[in-house]
Amino acid sequence: MTKTNIHKEVVIIGSGPAGLTAAIYSGRANLQPLVIEGPQPGGQLMITTDVENYPGFAKGIMGPALMQEFRDQAARFGTEFLSAWVNRVDLSKRPFTLETDEQIIQADSLIIASGAAAKWLGIPGEAPVPQGLGGAGVSACATCDGFFFRGKPLVVVGGGDTAMEEATFLTKFATKVTVIHRRDSLRASKIMQDKAFRNDKIEFIWDTAVEEILGTAETGVTGVRIKNLKTGAESIFPCEGVFIAIGHQPNTAVFKDWLDMDEIGYIKTDRRTTATNIPGVFACGDAQDAYYRQAITAAGTGCMASIDAERFLDANPIEAPQTREASVEV
Repeated sequence: MTKTNIHKEVVIIGSGPAGLTAAIYSGRANLQPLVIEGPQPGGQLMITTDVENYPGFAKGIMGPALMQEFRDQAARFGTEFLSAWVNRVDLSKRPFTLETDEQIIQADSLIIASGAAAKWLGIPGEAPVPQGLGGAGVSACATCDGFFFRGKPLVVVGGGDTAMEEATFLTKFATKVTVIHRRDSLRASKIMQDKAFRNDKIEFIWDTAVEEILGTAETGVTGVRIKNLKTGAESIFPCEGVFIAIGHQPNTAVFKDWLDMDEIGYIKTDRRTTATNIPGVFACGDAQDAYYRQAITAAGTGCMASIDAERFLDANPIEAPQTREASVEV
């Protein structure tokens, strides 16, 4: 099979707020970055409806529209885009090697902005509209979407710290928050449990699984079909919004043999910069941020990663090959 061989000073993996901000800054620095878009170009904002907390958009903006603005701005400064999935990397030496199904890419510096994906239950009604109710009453981010559920009864699914954080935050808007958990006790830390138990607006349904999310794209969520795991009894629990809070999984598996990560898979970076344990490799956005997970913070670290990469390249140049693009047999 013939694969195209590409060489770039800066390669960015990921096209969410972090990756595209890195591209904007790298493009303005005349580094001609290449952005490798994964299977979901634009990141998680592509399945978000109204975005009201991103600065500069007083009336709000649709998630896909915001990401198109990011992309157009990056393209304006010379960013190239490649729709592909990186399935193998070699970070043993510079230039680093990335392999897709059709390309072998060499990068003098690498910015990882591959993001993280919310874990989902895999039940009917959970998928994005029009297949399901995602974006029409189903969410995995209370900070992003809680405002839209003011005055409504809500369900949070989960039993860990994420679920307790989401439930507590949502009480600022909801009339009532019901936490549905598969077990008879929470996995959350004691301090998070105590905070939730003390909140009069939070109730719990134990030993229960959510089997289906009910409603339509026109009406929104109307309830959930639940099953008691001890008795097998099923029932309909009415609500007007469902937040899935069973954690996130960073999209970093391809780097696991190369980069330092925590036990979940978030890439560890220097506390002052976006540098990883391999010089010339930088990580930003949700691939390394397990705490904030916001578009604005992702964009900020994307800016940092680009500046870090530019300074690294200035201090550690690689002589440019005579042929920047060719074809090789593999």
